[in-house]
Amino acid sequence: MAGLWLFVASLPPLDLTEATQRSVTVVDREGRLLRAFATREGRWRLPVDTAEVDPRFLLMLKAYEDRRFDSHAGVDLRALARAALQLVWHRRVVSGASTLSMQVARLLEPEPDRSLQAKLRQMVRAVELERRLGKTELLDLYLRLAPYGGNLEGVRAAALSYLGKEPKRLSHGEAALLVALPQSPEARRPDRSPEGARRARDRVLARAAASGLLTAEEAAAARQEAVPAARKPFPMFAAHAAERAAAERPAATTHRLSIDRRHQAALEALLAERVPRHGPAVSGAIVVIDNATGEVRVRVGSPGKLSEERRGALDMTAALRSPGSALKPFIYGLAFESGLAHPETLVDDRPSRYGSYGPENFDLTYQGTVTARRALQLSLNVPAVELLNGVGPARFVARLRQAGAQISLPAEAAPGLAVGLGGLGISLLDLTRLYAGLARGGTAPALVTRLDGATPGREGRVTEAVPAWYVADILRGAPPPDSAAAGRIAFKTGTSYGYRDAWAVGFDRRVTVGVWLGRPDGGAVPGLVGRLAAAPILFDSFARLGIEPEPVSMPAGALLASTATLPPPLRHVRADVPKTIAATVQAPLRIAYPHNGSRVDLGAGRAGGPEMPLALKVSGGRPPLTWLVNGAPIGEPDPRRSASWRPDGAGFARVSVLDSNGATDSVVIRIE
Repeated sequence: MAGLWLFVASLPPLDLTEATQRSVTVVDREGRLLRAFATREGRWRLPVDTAEVDPRFLLMLKAYEDRRFDSHAGVDLRALARAALQLVWHRRVVSGASTLSMQVARLLEPEPDRSLQAKLRQMVRAVELERRLGKTELLDLYLRLAPYGGNLEGVRAAALSYLGKEPKRLSHGEAALLVALPQSPEARRPDRSPEGARRARDRVLARAAASGLLTAEEAAAARQEAVPAARKPFPMFAAHAAERAAAERPAATTHRLSIDRRHQAALEALLAERVPRHGPAVSGAIVVIDNATGEVRVRVGSPGKLSEERRGALDMTAALRSPGSALKPFIYGLAFESGLAHPETLVDDRPSRYGSYGPENFDLTYQGTVTARRALQLSLNVPAVELLNGVGPARFVARLRQAGAQISLPAEAAPGLAVGLGGLGISLLDLTRLYAGLARGGTAPALVTRLDGATPGREGRVTEAVPAWYVADILRGAPPPDSAAAGRIAFKTGTSYGYRDAWAVGFDRRVTVGVWLGRPDGGAVPGLVGRLAAAPILFDSFARLGIEPEPVSMPAGALLASTATLPPPLRHVRADVPKTIAATVQAPLRIAYPHNGSRVDLGAGRAGGPEMPLALKVSGGRPPLTWLVNGAPIGEPDPRRSASWRPDGAGFARVSVLDSNGATDSVVIRIE
């Protein structure tokens, strides 16, 4: 006895470090596995506990490996005495006495031999484990550490690899197979020795039947189940998003994303099915955003992560690409917000030039005079450029950036009118987020990609609520692709120059879906048009999400009118007519005095300079008013419609006035 105590005292403290080593896992919003990563040693050891395993497996495990597990203290003395008597009587090992607790001890502290000293050490450690952890946690350790052949450790890794399923629900035959393998994992590996695995499984079934866990009929039926002959790949949903999450927090072992695995799997299958139709080197991507929360529910970065031909390793949801016409809705939204137009305002679709730039429509035809609504639904280029010219391309790009989108311009050049037709770079993720802003009353959501404590970004204003609804209402009436129902979702397509990118983004009240197709290397794909290639995938995405589309609610203040009933300044887009909201309810802003081209004698030519100030008067507009002379303000904004200015000498001067709605008027006079 003294020798035993000396042996126990000589042992180092119990080290549970090995038990903490595990695979990094990425799970979806409900905790379902999206992707797992092997440990540094190349092993698959996934987190699992007794609550996540089929109860029949646990019953079979105890019946086969350790019948008195729930009652002994780590060492089964009865089994130990029986094994010793059998060894003496038969002069060979007939049965073992190793408990599950002792097996966990061996897994934590592997011994190179099976000596008596090694067995004694296992018994001591088993008792320590029982006292330190308790039965449930000790059984959890076995479920995580048990060897299953090759680099598989733990029942969950084995179930996923051999059976292609989680161990939560197992058939009798599957449960028996997973009980049998750890006893001799290499010799019984189903992928190398399916017959050996079958015989071991059948022995477990026989023991379960003898113990009363199974009826004879259930055991016979379980023996008829096929044994898997090959390993299956581990789940790899949202592979790019999972990689990104793991790289963001390398110290974490579990990452919980906002993705919904069921929807992710459905749209990954859809993209993998459709993309091959467009050529061998074509890739694709899909993003789904929950409008209310900003959560990214689906993020498909390519049709196949492992596809070298399509460069599947590249996450095309984050790649900067030319959006083609997909940004036009935001031009119209800003034009509506600025009072330049209304959905029923007439615009001219005719050949026009802006300096050296002459926009043309995609089909090289012109529609004449159409409403802004029709121009956007038909994705006409010329009206979009005219509105962008009125809004200002620099202001347009600034608004997109303020909304949170990363915009790339060629060599950081100043924005020109070409930005409205795809002359910039934007990612699918950002573009989809901007469209979600239209569904949310003009506010782009702060994207939420993970649900494990990450701080989301900020919301950003795309446009005001009424213009956002105008755009949503227009896009809901856009003609759908062939075989798709009209009027169900608001959507817009885009095709970049040279057929390099095909886009389709659509939304209803609840979700926004973005689709991109193209070559990752930026090569042209003849015939790759957004309406023909990306739009059908967009509509099928909504169908596979199982969502019945709901229109965006109309906000207060929306003006429902025909072209004829619009206020006169809003009936036609003309550069010389103010389109501000103020102009629809009151007289336009005009400088009443002095008159344009007039000469005003203020005595400027006399010694001492002008003898008196010049009176300035205005009619119309909305105060407060700001006066400027030669571009420089001459005072603070003033609620009055009159002001005065004392010139500093004779000569020509440009006098301008700006009201609170942004309307302006100017005159040029000569001071004498």
